Amino acid sequence: MTITRRSAIKTIAGVFALPTLNPIAAAFAQSAPNWTTYEITTEVTLESPNGAAEAWIPLPLVMDTDHFRTIAIKTDSPDPKAVSKIYETPDKQARMMWTQWDKSATSHTVQASMLVSTRNRHLELATPSPALKLSKEEQKFWTRGTKYLPTDGIVKATAQKCIANLPANATDVEKAKAIYNWVVDNTHRNPKTRGCGQGDVKLMLETNNLGGKCADINAVFVALARSVGIASRDVYGIRIADSARGYKSLGKAGDITKAQHCRAEFYAAGFGWVPVDPADVRKVILEETGGLAVNDPKVLAIRDYLFGNWEMNWMAYNYEHDITLPGSKLGKNGEIPFLMYPQAENKEGRFDSLDPDNFKYKITSRRIS
Repeated sequence: MTITRRSAIKTIAGVFALPTLNPIAAAFAQSAPNWTTYEITTEVTLESPNGAAEAWIPLPLVMDTDHFRTIAIKTDSPDPKAVSKIYETPDKQARMMWTQWDKSATSHTVQASMLVSTRNRHLELATPSPALKLSKEEQKFWTRGTKYLPTDGIVKATAQKCIANLPANATDVEKAKAIYNWVVDNTHRNPKTRGCGQGDVKLMLETNNLGGKCADINAVFVALARSVGIASRDVYGIRIADSARGYKSLGKAGDITKAQHCRAEFYAAGFGWVPVDPADVRKVILEETGGLAVNDPKVLAIRDYLFGNWEMNWMAYNYEHDITLPGSKLGKNGEIPFLMYPQAENKEGRFDSLDPDNFKYKITSRRIS
């Protein structure tokens, strides 16, 4: 029997039996050298009064890439009143499991299990391929401004300063590298920031408060790059394994409930999407072995590596910004800047997604091949 990845995803319920390695993952592993397969499980239990409620669990990327693939998704709930469906945002940049309980529900538990495969990402920025270029529509989409990522005013003025010393014919790679270096040199990781931050770039620049976490620091890179015409995007996800590169701060295995991490990409004609992660450079500086100097060899090594490379001990969720959750009673008033954490609501309002101990959700990761 031939098992395709697409048919596996469409057959949502009962796709694979845990904890044994399922035939889909086994077949994929045999035909995909250098890929590693993981099982990621998110379980949500709402500490909620009896009655109607909703929950949204982020799921992996809608589309496969050359470094990330979704093999299967399975949903499960012991609650007979739970109704789950997979929802994709209109522009297909994010998907989630959307679960609803009606007013007669007496418990609120749901689980999403995912099989994904990843392989390390390395891009040689040497010989361009003329075929690799964005359409006009794609270029417009990935340089647009958003509520939290404006591309005018102080954002554009700052980007112009970043590239001021480059020649007039500088390439997008050269411009992006100058912006990357500026972000690494001028931001800092703030351990007191809740979650991964909010990514409000305009506020950060106007207040000259360039501290935060990954969703802040990498958002600065994306907004600056877009403001000078470089297509770029945040990629929201979660760490799923320890780092094999010797950095304890850049990996997490087992209980990954608080291991969410946002990365970034920019598009260079001739090369495609280029991976970057200035936020993780700042994370290494702050956290590795109790803190490192910016000129420490381990910092210089990761700074060089994270312009054009990603270690794929990480699962990608989505590229989406400014999300209105489907079915939310809050509507546009409840819009979230990004979807990287489980979300939920009941008649009393929205749960605090950054408080998994009281919201009651847990995310685990296990390498299976």
